[in-house]
Amino acid sequence: MKENRHLISAVAEGSIAEELNIEPGDILISINDTEIEDVFDYHFLVNDDYLEVLVEKGVGNEEEGEQWILEIDKEFDEDLGLTFEKSLMDDYRSCTNKCMFCFIDQMPKGMRETLYFKDDDSRLSFLQGNYITLTNMKDKDIEKIVKYHLCPINISIHTTNPELRCKMLNNRFAGDALKHIDTLYNNAIEMNGQIVLCKGVNDGEELKKSIEDLSKYLPHLRSVSVVPSGLTKYREGLYPLEPFNADEAESVIDLIESYQKKFLEEYGINFIHASDEWYILAGRDFPNEDAYDGYVQLENGVGMMRLLIDEFTEALADSKKTYRDADVKATNISMATGYLAYPVMVRLMDEVMKMYPQLKITVYKIKNDFFGENITVSGLLTGQDIISQLKDKELGDILLLPQNVIRSGEDVFLDDIHLNELGEALNIKTGLTGGSGRELLEGILFGKVYETRKGWKYE
Repeated sequence: MKENRHLISAVAEGSIAEELNIEPGDILISINDTEIEDVFDYHFLVNDDYLEVLVEKGVGNEEEGEQWILEIDKEFDEDLGLTFEKSLMDDYRSCTNKCMFCFIDQMPKGMRETLYFKDDDSRLSFLQGNYITLTNMKDKDIEKIVKYHLCPINISIHTTNPELRCKMLNNRFAGDALKHIDTLYNNAIEMNGQIVLCKGVNDGEELKKSIEDLSKYLPHLRSVSVVPSGLTKYREGLYPLEPFNADEAESVIDLIESYQKKFLEEYGINFIHASDEWYILAGRDFPNEDAYDGYVQLENGVGMMRLLIDEFTEALADSKKTYRDADVKATNISMATGYLAYPVMVRLMDEVMKMYPQLKITVYKIKNDFFGENITVSGLLTGQDIISQLKDKELGDILLLPQNVIRSGEDVFLDDIHLNELGEALNIKTGLTGGSGRELLEGILFGKVYETRKGWKYE
């Protein structure tokens, strides 16, 4: 069996590892005479208050090739301060499904390679909140989740009908993989679920059955979101899916809200949630905060608009108590957003201008020509669409964009246009507003916007 060797890429200043002269380039071999397969083994083993760590000194070191056994007494749960070349300490596991709604299969050719990687790794579910289908998991993977009690585990369920799930995921094992939910439930592993709803496939009676089946896993399955399938214009050769219309969105909301009342009475939580897209498509107001069970499905687009509205409204009211009118300089601001958030942003900006008449704020909605008009979220906007649709518009002193239009930690749009290139093409200063309602308001009032590697900072 091949020895697992993990290259150390960084050592935290002042950490236990630094005190023991562990350096970047060294190799971790084992802890307490146990080989480490991945990051979960590492975190489990490193929690003990006494460790014997086997390290091999790295290339270029005076002791290169020497193996050191380091005895460590520490506090329970105290970290060693190591960062590894591979964040999972193992290779990423790619998805083996061919889902009828997969967004990656609907992307055009010629984009950067990383955008085409399909992950289906249970470790990313725990570490980053990714949703997994369970089809890529072996019994030993489930056993590790149970052993280390890793949670929450986020699961892309889509339907509890085994035959239909095989069809939707285009994987003959997809129905059998549902048994893993029983194992996780029986071992009290906390889970969240997701249903990507496809018109004429898993909606209607199938959705009703799925909700009822999944409610049997309460309380360990603490939430399930229902989101519409995202359909780009690049679907040639794929399953013929159609977008939902307003009346159909109404029906989905009505069904979900009828079950919410039942679950709230029986379990004290709403459990099943409709994503924001349904409410905007149906032209209905978002539910109150209480309907979102603490925003447990926020990253899935459930309650994002309600939270933004409430945070922004509270921050705007507080601003009059905290700041003087003179603190807010007269500014002509333009903002760009996707179709989904546009009505909310217009409403919020109108409130700002009523309170601070020295501000002029114009909100522009950007149609997604790159992926197709059915894609309405701002996080999938491209630089080229923003440039082409704003090039002849009055943009004022600065153009503000939502933070999610670029990848975290970078300054590049999905189409590889950089933020500074967009600003130069439109001859306008650009800034990225923060994700919370308060950060959004502070960006508008005081120019507190995110700096990027090559972008301007608005002051």
